[in-house]
Amino acid sequence: MQKPSVDVVTFGCRLNAYESEAIRKTAADDGLDNAIIFNTCAVTGEAVRQARQAIRRARKENPEARLIVTGCAAQTDPDMFANMAEVDFVIGNGDKAKAGSYALTPDTTRVRVNDVFSVRETAGHLIDGLKDRARAFVEVQNGCDHRCTFCIIPYGRGNSRSAAAGDIVAQTQRLVAEGYNEIVLTGVDLTSWGADLPGTPQLGHLVVRILRNVPELKRLRLSSIDAAEIDDTLLRAFAEEERLAPYLHLSLQHGDDLILKRMKRRHLRADSIRLVESVRRIRPDIAFGADMIAGFPTESEDHFANAVSLVDDCDLSFLHVFPYSPRPQTPAAKMPQLPRPLIKERAERLRAKGTEALTRHLDRQAGRTLSCVVEKPGFARAADFTEVVFEGSSVPGQLADIAIHGHDGKHALGASL
Repeated sequence: MQKPSVDVVTFGCRLNAYESEAIRKTAADDGLDNAIIFNTCAVTGEAVRQARQAIRRARKENPEARLIVTGCAAQTDPDMFANMAEVDFVIGNGDKAKAGSYALTPDTTRVRVNDVFSVRETAGHLIDGLKDRARAFVEVQNGCDHRCTFCIIPYGRGNSRSAAAGDIVAQTQRLVAEGYNEIVLTGVDLTSWGADLPGTPQLGHLVVRILRNVPELKRLRLSSIDAAEIDDTLLRAFAEEERLAPYLHLSLQHGDDLILKRMKRRHLRADSIRLVESVRRIRPDIAFGADMIAGFPTESEDHFANAVSLVDDCDLSFLHVFPYSPRPQTPAAKMPQLPRPLIKERAERLRAKGTEALTRHLDRQAGRTLSCVVEKPGFARAADFTEVVFEGSSVPGQLADIAIHGHDGKHALGASL
């Protein structure tokens, strides 16, 4: 098989993965050839380090290719990448999916990074589905209006802006017509969707509108959401609509009130517990995941214990743990820092708690029949986000009922019916 003339290397979140497909399409339309585009992430220092390492390795392996860096890290620190001898061009987030950005000539400006806070549009690069994926992602929102003290993402993405509901519904209809059974709504701050639109609709209104207007859609899933912003219409949708996947990935970040305040989060520990309990009452089959940060500045052992115990108090099933990493331009970077070995040690302890929580979740799956989207032969994901390894034949992208008989600590094990 001939290698593609343009390769896109993606770091970070699902939204980046979505946007990489838009980048790939734009680059092809612009006639870009023999190039590697790095769609970077700025969430942690480790993500930036991995990108720089990948760029150096790519130059050694592809001495004639043009190397282009874009994404959040390119937006927040363009000079760092411009100063790398391996890099040919740096393109900011505002231009990375814009037509013409990759029509490169000898006269093209090497660094093209504009003020991302001036960007107002978000729906210009909706695409017709991700290639080689069992599900399709629809970007409904970009940017963030909040200023959590640890987070650099607003400086990479700009302020929140929403795609119009009609465009989102039309895009979903096209994807379902192409055969996608599961659609995932994604964004940087998904629950802020609609705040900048006429009438300020909320995410729940969008979910209900999609499900009502696309009756052929088998499953609608939400990506990571902020627990502080879940609206009543969305809660009713979980209670009334089985096609809304019974899974919520919550941006909790911590379980201690003082640390949450220092993070400038808009919820407290009791709010997290109250939310999980209220959703579980109306949708008993729901599972929860969460983003958590270990080793935030000033975090004591007692503070950390409150983060660990939140996993049990919310009965979380899936944990995504970030060791705290100071990011330039953020207030938390100026707070008293913990030693790196202690941060790493606490992250490992929190991950161990996550493993315990996952085991508890998998124990509950034995004897159940799960409706799953097949991602590849022998591997599927259930509606509640459980990964399933199974025996039997199924086509990637199709829904399959799988009888679960056990687990291996990471996946449920079963057989298709």
